[in-house]
Formats: sequence, structure tokens, C-alpha cells
Amino acid sequence: MRIAIVKLSAMGDIVHAMVALQYLKRFNPTLKIDWLVEESFAPLLEYNPHINAILPINLKRLKREKTALFDEIKKVRTYAGNGYDMVIDAQGLFKSALAARLLGKNRAGFDRHSIREKGAAWLYSRHIAVPYETNVVERNLTLILEAMDIPEKNIPVLSELETMVPFLFFSEEDRQRVECFSNTSLPTIVTIVGSSWESKVYPKEKFAEAIGMLEGNHLLAWGNEAEHDRALFIAKQTGAKVLPKLSLNELKAVIASADLVIGGDSGPTHMAWALKRPSITLFGPTPSFRNTVQTKINRVLDCGKTIDPLRLDKTDRCIVDIDPSEVVTLAKELLS
Repeated sequence: MRIAIVKLSAMGDIVHAMVALQYLKRFNPTLKIDWLVEESFAPLLEYNPHINAILPINLKRLKREKTALFDEIKKVRTYAGNGYDMVIDAQGLFKSALAARLLGKNRAGFDRHSIREKGAAWLYSRHIAVPYETNVVERNLTLILEAMDIPEKNIPVLSELETMVPFLFFSEEDRQRVECFSNTSLPTIVTIVGSSWESKVYPKEKFAEAIGMLEGNHLLAWGNEAEHDRALFIAKQTGAKVLPKLSLNELKAVIASADLVIGGDSGPTHMAWALKRPSITLFGPTPSFRNTVQTKINRVLDCGKTIDPLRLDKTDRCIVDIDPSEVVTLAKELLS
């Protein structure tokens, strides 16, 4: 049996959905799984032994090149030639639902009450109800495993994910390229200085204050020029090392070797959970109960206010209320 999972973006969302792969394979080892993804995020899926084929698509180019739509449709129709028995749209958007429709006739997705773009549900042949405010990992596990008729008793609850196997992979060459950054007797602490929303980013001054109180080999990871400038500011204040621009596979390798990862609600911070590395995720305008899984080594610090997942405010800068001393106290606990 061959299936396709559609999860186009973003980095953290893809990571949260990938955990389902090991449970699919555990239930049906012969299952062939392909994954349709925005090509900029395709490296997240590379080297994963549970994925047979990565199907890249570039819908982002349509913002600047409208006529490219026909090229992308042709590309997805070519993928459809693989003959999928089931296509699962784990994104729940019009664009992902349309892509799923092009991929195959048997399509599963969230029902109209479980997604923001409700009309997308009309494009599925099977609908699965998982309330939108449900934890994102639980949403993905429920959708993907129910779509494959895996009995409810075999769908893990969040507390059972402590036993999951790390599910991000990279090459030996990637590991060798970055091993110099963690080659030290001090604990390696990777700080993620950016996120997709500015309001999810912890202030650079407070990052610097926390780093100044915490002994370690501090590495600052960044993804764009604004984040690079932020990292340079923190480095000047603290002596932390600014990492070079990393590929996604190199970033996976750096995080896999870290003793602790600290950052906001962002894809790279969620990678630490996927790689079973200790982490502290700082939450501001997004709810921690929905956007991550807490474990003994993966902890969160909230801004101190109740966040409604159905009414997010991208301008809410409550993350600034997290005291750097709280970060340091929790970091020392995890490092010990």
C-alpha cells in the first residue's frame, strides 16, 4: 500500500506531523509513505528511513510568478502517477486540499469544524474530527493514524511520546561539518534567536542577560538577516558564538549535539523535541498547551497569561514578561 502525506509548511508544523511516521510503520511495516512539501522545507524530511519519496512543490513562487501555477499543477499530477491508495492532507488549507485532490481520489483530512479554511474539507472524501484547539501533535497523530484505520488503542496519547524514537536525520558529512561548534568541555547551549512572528521572539537584551548568567558554550542560530543582526548584538554583549548560515541538515546536526536548546515557539526549537534533546521553549502570543509536547527534558516557560488558540494576537508582546532569571534557573535544572 502506498500513501502520500500533504504537509507543505511550516518548519515546526512539519516536525509535529513527522512523529506519526514511526507509528504508521510500527503498525504496517510494509507501508510506502511519500510526502508532499514546499521545496524549501524538503531537507527536513531527508534521510528519514520511514519516507520512500519526498515530493517537493514550490507554491511560494506563485506570489511573484502567477503563471508558475501551471508548472506546479503539472508537477503534482506527475506525482499522482505513483498511484496512491490514500492521500492525507495534514495541513487543512485550500492549497493543500487542492494538491491532495490532484494526488489521488481517496483523500482524508480534517472535517470543516476542525480547520480555519472550512471550504477545504469539501475536497476530501473522508473527514476526521479533531478540534482545532487540540494539541498540534495530537491532531496530527489522530488524523494520520485514523485515516489509515489504525485502531484507537494504537494511537499514542501525548504522555506516551516519552518513548518515541528521534525522527530527524542528517548525513555523517553534516555532522562532521558542525562538530567543531560543540567540541568543548562546557555544555553546548544553542539559542534560537528568531521565529516566524516578531511577537514570538524573546528580546535580544533578555537573551543576552540570560546567557550572561549561564556558563556554557553558547551558540546562536539564525535564519535571516534580521536574526543575524540580533545574534551579532547578543554575541557582542556576551561573547557567545554566532553560527554561520546553516542548511537545515546542518541545523539538525547542531541541535542533535546540543546539551540544551533555548528559543521561542519556532521550528528549530521544536527540532530539539524531535531529536530528544533538552530544550526550553519560551511562549508569548501562542499557547504552549497546544503548540508543543512537554517532557522531562523538554520544558516551557509561558508569559503568564491565558492564550486562546482560536483568537491569536500577533501583536501581543507578552513574551517580554518572561524573566531571564527563570530561563537560567530552568536551564541549570536541565543541564544538571
